[in-house]
Amino acid sequence: MTVSAPYLKKLSEFLALRMGICFPKERRADLERGIIAVARELNYPDPESCIEMFISSPLTIEYLEVLAGSFTTGETYFFREASSFVTLEREVLPDLIHRHREDRRIRIWSAGCATGEEPYSIAILLSRMIPDVREWGITILATDINPRSLAKAAQGVYGDWSFRDVPAWVKEGHFRKKANGRFEILPRYREMVTFSCHNLAADSFPSLANNTNAMDMIFCRNVLMYFAEEAAMQVIRKFSRSLIEDGWLVVGPCETSRVLREEFSAPAFPGGVFYRKPSGKEKPKHDRLFQLEDVQGGAEGLAAPLPRSAAAKFVPGEKAAAALPPASAPEEETGNLRPPADSYAEACRFYTEGLYTAAEAKLLTVLAAEPENLPAMSLLTRVYANEGRLPEALSWSEKVVAGDKMDPGHHYLLATILEEQGRTDDAAQALRRALYLEPDFVIAHFALGNLRRRQGRLREAEKYFQNALVLLGRQAKDEIVPDSDGLTAGRLIEIIRAIT
Repeated sequence: MTVSAPYLKKLSEFLALRMGICFPKERRADLERGIIAVARELNYPDPESCIEMFISSPLTIEYLEVLAGSFTTGETYFFREASSFVTLEREVLPDLIHRHREDRRIRIWSAGCATGEEPYSIAILLSRMIPDVREWGITILATDINPRSLAKAAQGVYGDWSFRDVPAWVKEGHFRKKANGRFEILPRYREMVTFSCHNLAADSFPSLANNTNAMDMIFCRNVLMYFAEEAAMQVIRKFSRSLIEDGWLVVGPCETSRVLREEFSAPAFPGGVFYRKPSGKEKPKHDRLFQLEDVQGGAEGLAAPLPRSAAAKFVPGEKAAAALPPASAPEEETGNLRPPADSYAEACRFYTEGLYTAAEAKLLTVLAAEPENLPAMSLLTRVYANEGRLPEALSWSEKVVAGDKMDPGHHYLLATILEEQGRTDDAAQALRRALYLEPDFVIAHFALGNLRRRQGRLREAEKYFQNALVLLGRQAKDEIVPDSDGLTAGRLIEIIRAIT
C-alpha cells in the first residue's frame, strides 16, 4: 500500500498546523508508514480517504489518540539525561527554593510529559531537597497531547525499562513493587503532579484557565525538535510569557534555536540546555550555550545527595494570557489626571504580548484617573497573577469583586488567585458563588471539577465535569468559551474527556 505525494503533502501540512509536528522530505517514508497504520486502526479502506477525513473533520479525542500514538515519540525514563538533573540539584533548584522560602510556592511545568517519568522525577528531586515539602505549595503541571500516555502517567505504574541508567535508590526508595513485577510510584509523589491534556501547537497559553501561567520553570525536552520551525518559534515565545522573570526553560541538547537565544539568556553552567528568562531591565546574554557533553560524570552524579549551591539571587516576575475587550476611553478629567484616550487599549495590547511591566504602567495611569474602572482593575489582577505577584493580584481581585458582587466572572478570577495561593477551600467557595450567580458558567464548572480532582474528591469532580459537558453540548464547537482565554467549546470537551 502506498500514498501519493500530494496526499502526503496534505497530511504533512495538517499535522504541522494542528499538532505542530514537522515531517521534512527526508522523513516522508515515516509519514507514509504512520498514516497506513492509522488507516488500518480506524478501518479505512485506504490511507488517502483517511487523510481526507482528518482534513475535513474536527480533531476529536479519539482521532488525537491515534495520531499522537503514530506520529509522536513517547520514549522516556526516570531522570533521563541525568546530567540535567545533576545541574538542577546542584545549581538551579537551591536558588529557586531560597527565593520561595517565605511564600513556599514553586510552579513547574513539564510540557510533553509522555508517560510521566519526567514530572515524577522532578517530584522526587524536590522531595529530597525540601524536608518539609508537604508544607509547600508545589505545582507540577504535566501536559501532553497524547491522552493514552497521560492515562498511563496518571496510573504511575512502570516496568524495569523506565528505570534504565538510574541508580538503585530511585526505584527502591520511591516506588512500591507490585505482584506483577512492576513498580508503582508512592502516593506522596503522585499527589504532587497534575496531568492535563494540552496541545502546544493549538491550545492557549499562558492562561489562568489551564494553569499555565506564572511558572518558575518549564521543561520541554526533546519535543520542539519535532515541530515545524514556525510552530516551534511560537511555542518558545509563549513559554517566555508563561515564565516569571528569571524563570527557567529546560530543553533538549539538540534544541537550540535563534528564537531561544532572542528570548532567553544561557546560564553559565552545564547540564542539558538551560535558558533563563531575563528580568525586565536585562537583555539576554549569549556568551555560550552549554550542551549535555559539557557535563562530567553523567548518571552517577545522582547516586548520592549532592552539595547545595549558594547560587545568585533572582527576583520573580513575568507572564501572559489572553486579552480582555478594550473598554471605552475615559472622557472626563479627574482632578489634574487625564490618561491618554487609548491607555486601556494599549494595556490590553501589551498584556497579550506578555509586556506586563508596560501593561501595568498603563493600567495604573487609568486607575489614577478613574479609581473605580473595573475592566482596568480586572486586567491589572491578571497582570499581577501572570507575574506571580499573588498578594497584589489578590488585593486587586478583591477590589473587583467589591466593585460588582453580582458579576460571576469576578468571583471566578478571585478563585483562580486563591487556588494559586493554595487556599483551595476559599477558591471552591468563590467558584460556588460564581455558579450561584450564573449556573451555566461553563469554565467555573470546569475549574471546580479540576479543583476537586486535585483534592481527590473524584465523585464531586465528575459531577462538575459532567455539568460542563452538558453546557458545552449546547454550544457550537468553534464557539469561544467565556473567560477561558480562547478555548473553544469543542476543545474544552476534548480536554474534559481526556482527563475523566
